[in-house]
Amino acid sequence: MLVLTDLPTCPGLFYGSRARDGVLSRMRIPGGILSVQQCWSIANLVDRYSTGCLQITNRANLQIRELHSEIPPEVWQDLQELGLASRRVEVDPIRNMMASPTAGIDRQQLVDTRPLVKAWDDYLQTHPELSELSAKFSIGFDGGELVSIRNLRNDILLVAERPSTNSEMVFRLYFNSNTGIIIEQSQTISVLAALANVYLEYTKNRPRIEGKKPRLRHLLADWGVESYLEKVETKLPFPLGRSAIELSERAIEPNANLGIHRQRQSDFSYIGIALPLGKLESKQLRNLANLAKNLANGTLRLTPWQNLVISDIPNSQVSEVNQQIADLGLHSSATNLDSCLVACAGSSGCASAATDTQSHALEMARDLAQKLTIDRSINIHFSGCEKSCAQHQPIDITLIGIQIEQGNQTIAGYNIYVGKKDLPFGRQIFPAVTVTEMPRAIEQILRVYQQFREPGESFGEFCDRWAIDKLQKLLSPENQN
Repeated sequence: MLVLTDLPTCPGLFYGSRARDGVLSRMRIPGGILSVQQCWSIANLVDRYSTGCLQITNRANLQIRELHSEIPPEVWQDLQELGLASRRVEVDPIRNMMASPTAGIDRQQLVDTRPLVKAWDDYLQTHPELSELSAKFSIGFDGGELVSIRNLRNDILLVAERPSTNSEMVFRLYFNSNTGIIIEQSQTISVLAALANVYLEYTKNRPRIEGKKPRLRHLLADWGVESYLEKVETKLPFPLGRSAIELSERAIEPNANLGIHRQRQSDFSYIGIALPLGKLESKQLRNLANLAKNLANGTLRLTPWQNLVISDIPNSQVSEVNQQIADLGLHSSATNLDSCLVACAGSSGCASAATDTQSHALEMARDLAQKLTIDRSINIHFSGCEKSCAQHQPIDITLIGIQIEQGNQTIAGYNIYVGKKDLPFGRQIFPAVTVTEMPRAIEQILRVYQQFREPGESFGEFCDRWAIDKLQKLLSPENQN
């Protein structure tokens, strides 16, 4: 059962962790795919034991905040029978199995990765010793979809690739970068198992780092990629395939998971629905599940961009589904500012945060929606501190929460960064902006982009093209309308 004392720092389903707003629990959803029955059960759980609200995470899992009472064992047993909980409690922490939310339906895909996600989950369920790995351990499966996850951070990433011969599709192995390793589909689970088991051996011989289990990045820093792969190869009955070819980076369409799109199945479409900050009320989840049941195939797909997808909608029903989504107070547009917000828990839920990121993000989006219209999606990330838990790589606009000294008082504010040129947040464009001034600063940035961009230029490309001093000059008050 979920016990509300002596909780770990990294929450799971069978155990939570304490946050400022109560107990937080996370539910593993391998590949992010939910059936109608699963959605109903989740909604009932949230209503009975929490405040009626849940949130999609940036790993396409679910988290429930503000749990207020213990959940009895029979509830967990029901969730296990529905496939919403791991069959073994100790496996629950290894929950990060990411795939494209359009796996199996994407018109551009090379490989349907859904069977691989299931096969890897089945392996974990029968190898509970892997629960000793860091709960952050993550594996991504990219099948070559238009809605790609290859630019999202995972410890291990497999990217489908078409070989030069007529043989079956293969996967290229990435850690932080391309390893040059090529894996046949039939060898995928064996290679992942070897990678995980060598990592497990490493953790047994390495002390905890600041009280936490070593991450895979610590192994790579200690051993290097080649040494790690040599150890992995000793555990395999076949040699690892290698390719010296450097693949060109494929352009990834931002927020391609949102909106109405035709599927590879010619008579069907999917709709990607925006959920500001990934928040979803239990009644909305029930209504979306019923909508999927009545007008589609009864499947909801969670995305690592904290949105969701209804798939397999007959083309004749698309307009009706889209209208019912609007009737629920939701939308599918990628160019609404609330579509592309990312925020950590903020000071309302986390002691490390300097700012109330969730409220500030939503208030900013509401304020700017009254003042300007954007015609391209722009990603905005609010982080309450420099740990940047909710987003691990630079995006279009990043706001880092700080405390600002003003006279005899300390007030909340943000340092604002733009573009992707410099790690970890981009380039700082506005330092120490108060919460009151922040919406106006973001409005300035967006108006300058719309005024001075080149045809077809994305926001990130625009910002990275300019020297920082010239960009700041463009943003000075005399240049504003």
